[in-house]
Amino acid sequence: MRKAFLFLAAAAALSVAACNTIAGVGRDAQAAGAAVEEAAEDASN
Repeated sequence: MRKAFLFLAAAAALSVAACNTIAGVGRDAQAAGAAVEEAAEDASN
């Protein structure tokens, strides 16, 4: 029983960490896209 609880607690911690990592990647990709868009607008002027 104790091993099962420890396993579930570890799985929950890893899933929360994975969500934060994926959200961070999304923010980074969004920032990179904004930078590319800004550079394209500057180049067209």
